[in-house]
Amino acid sequence: MVLSLTRNPVQLATPAAYERHLLNRFSFGCTPELATEAAAAGGARAWFEQQLVPEAVPDSFADGLLAWWPDLSKTARQLQAGSDAGTLKSLDVSANLCSWSLMRRAYSKRQLFEVMAAFWLDHLHVTVHDGGTWAVRREHDTIMRQHALGRFEDMLVAGVLGRAIGCYLDNSKSTARRLNENLGREVLELHTVGREAAYTERDVLNAARILTGYRVDRAKTWDAWYAPSDHWVGPVQVLGFSHPNADPDGRPVAEALLRYLARHPATAQRIALKLCRRFVADTPSQAVVDVVAQAYLDSGSDISTMLRALVNHPDFAAAVGTKTRTPIEDCVATWRALGMQPVKPTRSTDFAAYCVIQTGSLGQRPFDWPRPDGPPDTADPWSSVSRLLASWNVHYGMAGRYQPTTGVTFRTPESWLPPLPASVVDIVDHVCRQLLCRPADARLVSVVAQRIALSADTQILVFDDLRSWRLQRLLAAVLDTPEHMTR
Repeated sequence: MVLSLTRNPVQLATPAAYERHLLNRFSFGCTPELATEAAAAGGARAWFEQQLVPEAVPDSFADGLLAWWPDLSKTARQLQAGSDAGTLKSLDVSANLCSWSLMRRAYSKRQLFEVMAAFWLDHLHVTVHDGGTWAVRREHDTIMRQHALGRFEDMLVAGVLGRAIGCYLDNSKSTARRLNENLGREVLELHTVGREAAYTERDVLNAARILTGYRVDRAKTWDAWYAPSDHWVGPVQVLGFSHPNADPDGRPVAEALLRYLARHPATAQRIALKLCRRFVADTPSQAVVDVVAQAYLDSGSDISTMLRALVNHPDFAAAVGTKTRTPIEDCVATWRALGMQPVKPTRSTDFAAYCVIQTGSLGQRPFDWPRPDGPPDTADPWSSVSRLLASWNVHYGMAGRYQPTTGVTFRTPESWLPPLPASVVDIVDHVCRQLLCRPADARLVSVVAQRIALSADTQILVFDDLRSWRLQRLLAAVLDTPEHMTR
């Protein structure tokens, strides 16, 4: 079949392949609105540079989202008091945090920032379903967001010594007399050098000893304090780090260890690999990993510097369409593509609250991964037949404007079409430019024509010629393509 467009009657922002690639990788989905913003900034790369300074990007709608869930602004003490009084439930607070995060990912103007916040929250992962962290889980988000484009070294210190990770990995109850090795092990294995550094069980033990003394009252107040009497005192060595550790106040030693690990070449390699896996390919070349790792070391773990090095590498430009969207990314990109506009939820079925259930129907809720290693960022775990069918079902429901049905405004069906009369070929191309920011190819036109039971050259004279079910199928067919299911 030869694709022959008779016209493109409505001019739509259709970025070139590389521009669309960069916008898709550093946002939760390229849209015509985002493409227009990038063009106004001077191109996708100029937009990228603007996004690296998120505080300079106005974001009034996303900034106002926190007011939709007042419990998220309460202190841990206030949350516990509400739970004790029966006026709130910990599960609701956790669900609200997930909803707030999803709405920010979908509707924030600071798209690169939201992408990086999600990345670091996966790296320093704390599940929302741990009863020992629920009241301080939002605090962890705040720490990750504060450092999302700063220095990894500072993020590591603030995160590991924060209440959420301390509770989640049991450091809040680890003492010299009753040592818990969880945090010491995960700091080495997951957060910094990784198993490739060949650390020993003695290294794990000493890391755990150094981290003793940080306590949290998880039973009542959630107050945090440092208890010198609980700190293990004595000489310690972790990889190449050694310290006499003679003072009962071990906080300087703990920070020194974390900063040493953050500056370790193995940590540079590990963080670089994860960034390249996220933004380049599931199995990035060692060449691009080495470049990003060197940028990490040269800049003192500056995240923006690493991202620039990554984008400048030819492997990035060559990686168009090679990353499969996770279920969460699929949902968020679909909301953005369809132009769905949320309002403050008043019930659990409203879009801004229901969004968590919708991502769960595809197999992935935010911050739901049960292990401390965070969810995978490669295609295989998210490419099962059941996930694909679930995605298609969600696409179809949203294309038909009945999933969800409340707390959201959809575009009118007529708004998707070019001026009529128009051929099916022209209509498919027009819709594709709106949903995918690219023109339709012959394969897509053929698939959609079959899906709506019309030939490609059929002339649509009035909207009723498409019938409601045909337009729904048309939109869903475009969303079901590999072009939408990848980023």
